[in-house]
Amino acid sequence: MDKKTNHLNRRRFLGYSALGLAGLTVLPSWTMANGVRLPPSDRVVLGFIGLGQQGCSDFNSFSSCPGVQVVAGCDVDSIKRERFKRRVEAWQKKQNIAQRCDMYEFYEDLLNRRDIDAVSIATPDHWHALITIHACKVKKDVYVQKPLAFTITEGLAMVRAVRDNNCVLQTGSQQRSSREFQQAIALVRSGGIGHIETVYAKVGDPPKPLDLPEQPVPASLNWNQWMGPLNDPKVHYNSDLCPPVTLNPEQNETLWGAWRWYRETGNGFTADWGAHMFDISQAAIGMDGSGPCEYIPKGYGGAQYLTMKYQNGIVMTEQPFRPEGGNGICFNGTKGWLKVTRGYIECSDPSLIMKEEQKVAAGQYEVSSPHMQNFIDAVRLRKNPVAPVEVGCSTNTLCCIANIATELQRPVKWDPATLSFGDDKEAASHRLYRYQYRKPYAV
Repeated sequence: MDKKTNHLNRRRFLGYSALGLAGLTVLPSWTMANGVRLPPSDRVVLGFIGLGQQGCSDFNSFSSCPGVQVVAGCDVDSIKRERFKRRVEAWQKKQNIAQRCDMYEFYEDLLNRRDIDAVSIATPDHWHALITIHACKVKKDVYVQKPLAFTITEGLAMVRAVRDNNCVLQTGSQQRSSREFQQAIALVRSGGIGHIETVYAKVGDPPKPLDLPEQPVPASLNWNQWMGPLNDPKVHYNSDLCPPVTLNPEQNETLWGAWRWYRETGNGFTADWGAHMFDISQAAIGMDGSGPCEYIPKGYGGAQYLTMKYQNGIVMTEQPFRPEGGNGICFNGTKGWLKVTRGYIECSDPSLIMKEEQKVAAGQYEVSSPHMQNFIDAVRLRKNPVAPVEVGCSTNTLCCIANIATELQRPVKWDPATLSFGDDKEAASHRLYRYQYRKPYAV
């Protein structure tokens, strides 16, 4: 720590382990609005880390929340930094406030800003833990995209960092703030369809081995920084992993970053949609902060679907929830059933919930202002949001273990109380439990 500037040198910042990083002294944040000084309780100052398609969608959501100011952004691609800067400053102009949004290539420089109260993180999953933990160490609240982390131990470390530093964290599982899913959770919890016996939760396929050809790295992209802690020689640049954009003319991403579909860089649909549908399932059956005790992969012993068993006897399978297809959930109880997905909810007993169905536009759920507003309210009131870190961690753990069982091609048992695989050393040594970070990164 430089005693004169009170700034943390980037080289020294990376030299610390994330959990051992010394906290910085952060002064209260004050901003100006129409010449009036406003306390942090009225205005929340945000910085954005990860400025791709999801990061821009998150900005669109946060920009509709009253009392939010955006002052900085960070990305490893200089073109995406410039795109974000233009969008923020255009929004600031419409708000009749000073047009300035500072851009950074390295997230540590953004975290050094004393005027930033909270950060929104929309990077690839392998960066979530380090950035979140560092942000907590400098007392910044965090909105981090789902799934919470890349591995089980990363998620557990994030829980400790949030609680040890009294920070607010919202996981970007925005269905928690959607009306149809809140209705479903409330009805199942109330016992309206009786004791839940089985849950069908359709999310999609697990990740596959990386099979993209290597391509030249664009001049605008710091690929080494994109890799960060990833320590796999098989990972190389391909435009599908980090979709490029242009400014003149403006051409945005033509696909979501494909890193999420490969074992070396993501957890497939198991986590991408599991962080939504498995997440709602856990909430409804009262398993937030816990999870299944046994995971049986598809195909083992004739199992038609990935199967997860809870200690209370509930069985959840990754299978179609209705004949029409799509990702969603069906809760099967002793008194009836309840089906829910985005824009749709239906119960076997219409007197409990009337059927509702509406067409969901492409990208509609990627912009979730209610979820962001819930986070902003939690920051102001210093309370847990609707999807706190423990929720994100338990759902992330479920998704990781499901993939571990799938890759090992056998059942895996997990103790939600001790957070361990017992004497299963093979599962405990799997990369999705913990993997060796590339130096100098550590957690």
